[in-house]
Amino acid sequence: MRNTRRVVAGGIMALMATASLAACGDAPEEEEPSGSGSESSESSEPTEEASDFLPCIVSDAGGFDDKSFNQLGFEGATRAAEELGTELKAVESNSENDYAPNLESLVAEGCNVIVTVGFALSAATVESATANPDINYVLIDDAADNDFDGTKDADNVKPLLYNTAEAAFLAGYAAADFTKTGVVGTYGGMEFPTVTIFMDGFKQGADYYAETKGKDVKVVGWDGKTGSFTGGFEANEAATSTARRILDQDADVILPVGGPIYQGALTAIEDSGADAVMLGVDADVYETDPNTQDVILTSILKGMEVSTYEAVMAAGEDSFDTEAYVGTLENEGVGIAPFHNFEGEISETLAAELEEVKAGIIDGSIEVTSYLAE
Repeated sequence: MRNTRRVVAGGIMALMATASLAACGDAPEEEEPSGSGSESSESSEPTEEASDFLPCIVSDAGGFDDKSFNQLGFEGATRAAEELGTELKAVESNSENDYAPNLESLVAEGCNVIVTVGFALSAATVESATANPDINYVLIDDAADNDFDGTKDADNVKPLLYNTAEAAFLAGYAAADFTKTGVVGTYGGMEFPTVTIFMDGFKQGADYYAETKGKDVKVVGWDGKTGSFTGGFEANEAATSTARRILDQDADVILPVGGPIYQGALTAIEDSGADAVMLGVDADVYETDPNTQDVILTSILKGMEVSTYEAVMAAGEDSFDTEAYVGTLENEGVGIAPFHNFEGEISETLAAELEEVKAGIIDGSIEVTSYLAE
């Protein structure tokens, strides 16, 4: 825990985060397993007669209660179902072996649109979409193009993508400004492009700060090509031990990328007694998990709730298209959360500097490289 922490009750800086990006409600209640995953139907008890339209969603192995991207996708789809006057059928995957069977079960249920959450479901989504061309699919975090050659592998899939390297660049800059040891670190769940894109931006932002400020800042856990990974997206001992290794290298700001694995960083910081903080990803983790509030500096946001909501609404209103959506700083599809309890501890110039950096990224004068940079 921070020895000099001051909790600031007011004046929180809402930097780059719109209300829609930061909005994260309570996690869905867990249901008893049914079939290969956990299945439930969510209903808003609409006042109007429910439509025949059936929206569906399947999680990756992180589950809908990951307080991260699965939860955001679920919330967006749930909101759309409520407004369309229907029910959302949600199926939770317990492992990667559930992806294809869960999709098959949703097809059998007569789903009109199926949202698949996460890069890991890409292959199963493309296979299901190819076999069922009359169903609309919304794939979060992949282009439905395993070769990235610009041609989708299925014509009925709408990809929702997020250039989180841009927002992570801002977080890396902030981390470099905040660190007292001169070392910041990151680790991921698995070496997916949607994981390393955060790590890329984080490192680039910290390096940019060091170069422009003349401050010696070291990034551990990711060198742009290789780094530290837990091997999965579970909040387990691997996540905790990986975080400990980052802290053991004198890092006092740590970025875990991969849904629930942030809990390993939380445990490692608490166990070590280190004067360290961490960054969240996808959602504003300060809001989704109050247990982090003493150590969460900020979070790198993906506007998944809004974009998922819009895609499901379009499907329900017969205006669905398969053009890829890419969230950026410019269209507010990505951003960073407020500094919350740490607003009183960041430097007086940081907020203005981040606005300048953001403007530079948007106008292209500051280059941020990622697999989605094009």
